[in-house]
Amino acid sequence: MNKPLFAATAAVALLLANAAPAAGALKTAIFAGGCFWSAEHDIEHAKGVKSVVVGYAGGTSTTPSYNNHEGHLEAIKVTYDPAQTSYSLLVASFFHHIDPTDPNGQICDQGPSYRTAVFVADPAERAAAEAVKAQVARELGQPVATRILPAGPFYMGEGYHQDYAKKNPMAYNAYRTGCGRDAALKAVWGHG
Repeated sequence: MNKPLFAATAAVALLLANAAPAAGALKTAIFAGGCFWSAEHDIEHAKGVKSVVVGYAGGTSTTPSYNNHEGHLEAIKVTYDPAQTSYSLLVASFFHHIDPTDPNGQICDQGPSYRTAVFVADPAERAAAEAVKAQVARELGQPVATRILPAGPFYMGEGYHQDYAKKNPMAYNAYRTGCGRDAALKAVWGHG
């Protein structure tokens, strides 16, 4: 990842921190990054991440499912240790694993449920997410389509979607290669 971006997001994180979190207190963040299999796969190894689950967020239905989640985005809920990473660094990591300039989805997954978003729980998260989004726009030299939205309920996805890349590595890698995800992200960010 770009060192100036990390330096900038680290500075923002320090400015936005109201108080040090209690030892051992974990926090959550919700992101929509296109296909939730890829979003989960790409962020689960980020520093401080303890777990990632896939599901649906942003819609009004209280019973979304993979076959009927109209209005919801495919999303991930990330549980992380704020003593090991900041919310700003987590948002920056998320942005660097998507094409934030695509308003209609991600790579081969296009349509309303594949659009990208950062769901924020409070004003501090909104400020951090907006600062990272602005830095990403400067870094890429173009507008960022990823939306910053208020967090609402997150609905856990079906069991067969959880840890899909780990449970089905051949199928997932065939999907990822066929989609051209790594080549597309390299074109955006200059890395795979």
